[in-house]
Amino acid sequence: MQLIETSDSPRYVRLHDDDNVVVVVNDGGLGEGARFADGLTLVEGVPQSHKVAVVTIAKGEPVRRYGQIIGYALEDLVQGSWVKETQLAMPAAPELDSLPRCDAVPDALPPLEGFTFEGYRNADGTVGTRNILGITTTVQCVTGVLDHAVKRIRDELLPKYPNVDDVVALTHSYGCGVAINARDAYIPIRTVRNLARNPNLGGEALVISLGCEKLQAGQVMHENDPSVDLSEPWLYRLQDASLGFVEMIEQIMALAEARLIKLNQRQRETVPASELILGMQCGGSDAFSGITANPALGYAADLLVRAGATVLFSEVTEVRDAIYMLTSRAETPEVAEALVREMDWYDRYLQSGEADRSANTTPGNKKGGLSNIVEKSLGSIVKSGSGAIQGVVGPGERVNRKGLIFCATPASDFVCGTLQLAAGMNLHVFTTGRGTPYGLAMAPVVKVCTRTELAQRWPDLIDIDAGRIASGRATIEELGWELFHYYLDVASGRKQTWAEQHKLHNDITLFNPAPIT
Repeated sequence: MQLIETSDSPRYVRLHDDDNVVVVVNDGGLGEGARFADGLTLVEGVPQSHKVAVVTIAKGEPVRRYGQIIGYALEDLVQGSWVKETQLAMPAAPELDSLPRCDAVPDALPPLEGFTFEGYRNADGTVGTRNILGITTTVQCVTGVLDHAVKRIRDELLPKYPNVDDVVALTHSYGCGVAINARDAYIPIRTVRNLARNPNLGGEALVISLGCEKLQAGQVMHENDPSVDLSEPWLYRLQDASLGFVEMIEQIMALAEARLIKLNQRQRETVPASELILGMQCGGSDAFSGITANPALGYAADLLVRAGATVLFSEVTEVRDAIYMLTSRAETPEVAEALVREMDWYDRYLQSGEADRSANTTPGNKKGGLSNIVEKSLGSIVKSGSGAIQGVVGPGERVNRKGLIFCATPASDFVCGTLQLAAGMNLHVFTTGRGTPYGLAMAPVVKVCTRTELAQRWPDLIDIDAGRIASGRATIEELGWELFHYYLDVASGRKQTWAEQHKLHNDITLFNPAPIT
C-alpha cells in the first residue's frame, strides 16, 4: 500500500502499482486544485474515500484498483477527476467453469502457541465466551408471549443467578405456512436448529412452540445430540395451556429457572485460543474498508489460524467477483469445489428472482466511494488474510473443523450474523466505514471502523479505530496484533464491547429461499 504522508497535506492511498485510480484520505475530502506531493492535482472536489484518476483514462479502457479491473470507463476520465459509479461499466462475473483451483495454496502458517482465554467448556467440547440462556421458537405466533416472559425472567429471575450473562429469545419469522418439504427448506430448518446449539448457550436452550405449526419441536431439538441437554423438560406448547396467558408465562418461567440454576453453576476456565470461533462481517462499507479495517482483520485472522482457532468469513455476493482468488487458495480440490458450488447456487438463486449482482452495492456503499460489487468484493476478501481456505460451511450449517472457513451467507448483515451464529460463532467482529449500531444478543460484537472521523463521531459505539492505518499512526501488523489481544480479552469477559454495554441487538433474520404456502 502506497500512502502519501503527512496529516494535513492532500493525501491518497494507492494499493497496487498497476492502479490508475487512488483514494482520497483527508477528512472531509479535498477541493478543486488540491495538489498531492507527487504533483497530481484535482480538477474538481473529491469526497473522502472516493476515487481519483491518476492518469487520463480513455472511454472503454479498464479502471484498476487493487491491481484488478473494477470497471470500464463509459467516458473519458480526465487525470485528477473524481471517478464516480455512473462512469463505470461493471465487468462480467468470473465464469465458474474455468476458475483456477488450488494453484496458489499458501504454505501452512507457523503455529502460534501459548495464547489462551477464559471460557465456558460445554459438554460437546465447544467453548462459550458468554453464559446465556437461550429460548428458541418454532413459529412467530409465540413471539409476543415469549418476549413478555423473557422480560419477566430478566427482571425477576436473572438477578438471582449472577453467573448467567443474559436470557435471549431466539425469535424468527419461520414455522407457519411454509413449504416444509420444499427443496431449499433445509436451510431455515437447520439454521433454527443450529442457533439453539450455539456454544454461548451452554447446551441448555429451551423451545417454545404453539403446537400446530409446520416446524415441529422435534425438528429443532434432536435426541442423542451432545450439544443440547434434553434430559430435563425442554419444550412448552402454548396450545397445551388450560389457564391462558398467566399459565403460559408461569410455565415458561419455571422451565427457565430450572435451566438458570444449571447455567449459574458454570465457571470460566482457561482454554487455548484454538477454542475461539470468530465470525467476521462488514456493513456500511466504504472504500477504506479494503485499505484499513479489513486488512487488519485479515492479519488478526492469520494470527488466530496460527493459534489453531476457527475463523469464519462471508458473504457470497461479496466474494463472487473475486472468487478466483479464493479457489486458488483452496487447500484441497474438495474445498475449491465447495466454493464453486455455493457461488453457483447463489447465481441461480438471484436468477430465479430476476435480480443480478448489481443490486449490491448499497446507496451507503456508494456514498463511501464504492462504485460496484466488484470493487466491494476485492476489499471484502482481504478479511480472509493470507492463509489457505480450509473449509466451506453452507447457509445454516454448523462448522465442524478449525482453520480458515468460508461461511456461505447471502449479502445481508442481519442474515449473515444469524447464519454465523448458527455455524457456531462465539465472537463476532464487524467492520464499518459509514457506521452502523449493529449488535448481536448471542455473541459479543467487536466494532471496527475504517475511518478515524467515524471513531471520533461515534466514540461510544466504535471499539477499534482502524483509520489509524490511513493516517500512519499504526501499521496493519500493529492493529492486527491489537485486535488479536482484544478478541481474547472480550472472549474472556475481561472487556465488554460497546454493543454489549448498550445491549444493541439486531433481530435474528433467517435466510429462507423456499416458498411460503
